[in-house]
Amino acid sequence: MAVSRRTFIEQLAVVGGLSLAVAGMEALGFGFASAQAAPPPLTGKGKGVRVVILGAGLAGMTAAYELTKAGYDCQVIEARSFAGGRCQTARKGFSHTDLIGHTQVCDFDEGLYINHGPWRIPYNHRSTLHYTKLFGVALEPFVNDNDAAYVYFQNGGGPLAGKRLRKGQLAADMRGYAAELMAKAAGKGGLDLPLSPADRDRFIGYLVSQGRLSPKSLAYGPTEGRGFDVYHGAGLDPGPGKLSAPFALADILSSDTWRALEPLGDHEQQLTMLQPVGGMDHLAKGFERHVGKLIRYDTEVQKLTQGAAGVEVFFTDKAGKSGSIQADYCICTIPLSVLQGLDVAVSAPFKAAMAGPAYAPVNKIGLQMKRRFWEEDHAIYGGHIATDIPGIDTISLPSTGWQGQKGVLLGYYAFGADAARISAKSPADRAAFAVAAGQKIFPEYAESFESAFSVSWHLTRYSQGGWAEWSDDARASAYPVLCEPDGRLYLAGEHLSYLGGWQAGAIESAWQQIAKLHARVNAA
Repeated sequence: MAVSRRTFIEQLAVVGGLSLAVAGMEALGFGFASAQAAPPPLTGKGKGVRVVILGAGLAGMTAAYELTKAGYDCQVIEARSFAGGRCQTARKGFSHTDLIGHTQVCDFDEGLYINHGPWRIPYNHRSTLHYTKLFGVALEPFVNDNDAAYVYFQNGGGPLAGKRLRKGQLAADMRGYAAELMAKAAGKGGLDLPLSPADRDRFIGYLVSQGRLSPKSLAYGPTEGRGFDVYHGAGLDPGPGKLSAPFALADILSSDTWRALEPLGDHEQQLTMLQPVGGMDHLAKGFERHVGKLIRYDTEVQKLTQGAAGVEVFFTDKAGKSGSIQADYCICTIPLSVLQGLDVAVSAPFKAAMAGPAYAPVNKIGLQMKRRFWEEDHAIYGGHIATDIPGIDTISLPSTGWQGQKGVLLGYYAFGADAARISAKSPADRAAFAVAAGQKIFPEYAESFESAFSVSWHLTRYSQGGWAEWSDDARASAYPVLCEPDGRLYLAGEHLSYLGGWQAGAIESAWQQIAKLHARVNAA
């Protein structure tokens, strides 16, 4: 029986979830790379056209870099004292004051840091990788999944609740039990699939291989792929070793620990990703080396007016001095959460559309440890500790500096109501909360802790949120309005992409908007 590609992909999704469906689509040639791998060619006239760009994040600097190459006269206004927007890295001396009034100065040891903004780059974000290569930003692997990492779920039921488990063992058990159930069903003809007897045998052989099943009984049991309680070694002792016993399927299900196997279902969440050597802000610094001379730092936008002949942006600098810049066009990359509070001359429909998305409350904290106990005592090199502790969500171990003396781990990465609740604490109390939670998983946590640096993006003055979150209705109604210019004003940023929260979203949004602006200039 012929099966359409659509039906085949749908069946893959039913059997193996999104990750298997994506793999099947890529195998058939339906790739999921970012929409663009290179900036638009800006051929034609651009010289002498003045563009004022609001915000020196990645979207703003992308626009400035590409437009300047095409001959445009660009000026960039940035409220912060540094470029990058949310592309930030905290290292020794970095200062942050939140909207509550808490000021922190990072005192990590030299060479240690935490990426409290973006922290990883998927291979398919080719737009971001275009600039890391162009600007000579060295990259290294980011371990986004690690079978040796722990899963700790305390709120489920059964004998596994509140126990520290290796993720690889959970994955092996769930894969094995699923394969066992499917293999036994296939062997009895219980699967409604158009398989010939020979195909059925091959399919069962595949499941035996993937699930490490017994070829005779089709049962799942202790396997090398799951690991050992006693590892085999040289000589006669300890001999062949002792395979570890699987957790019972009912215990895994009742404990909810199987949920820790879900996060890599999104296409951006690859097993291995990339990160700039020394911190994500090196990407921002790469842009800054090329467009830094165009940026007015410590300058807050107060008002924007526009007419048939151009735009005018009014601002106040760090010293309190007011001024304005006139230009032919404006590209605004200020987050909508901030832009809504400014005096901006736009049409009523455009103004209403700016309220379309909500902005995610997001918390991160870096914890400097005097000893890399996760490596020395637990043999975990990179990856994430999945947990259901409210306000923690994820603990991430560094993918750099392996086998060094000290290290900075990500103590929590929380969202929504939990993030809002923890962000109300003082920085010291946030650190105490993170350390107490980590102590439940690693007994060395508290004794190894030295210092912390935390950021709550919803409490960060010029961001007021981690990223834009669009509802389906707002995507359909408000989003298309904002993707088009309002008069001489163009918006760009991760909020105007389907890659929300990713640097590629900011870059590709800028690419699309400068292409529209350039086409307009050349059509005039």
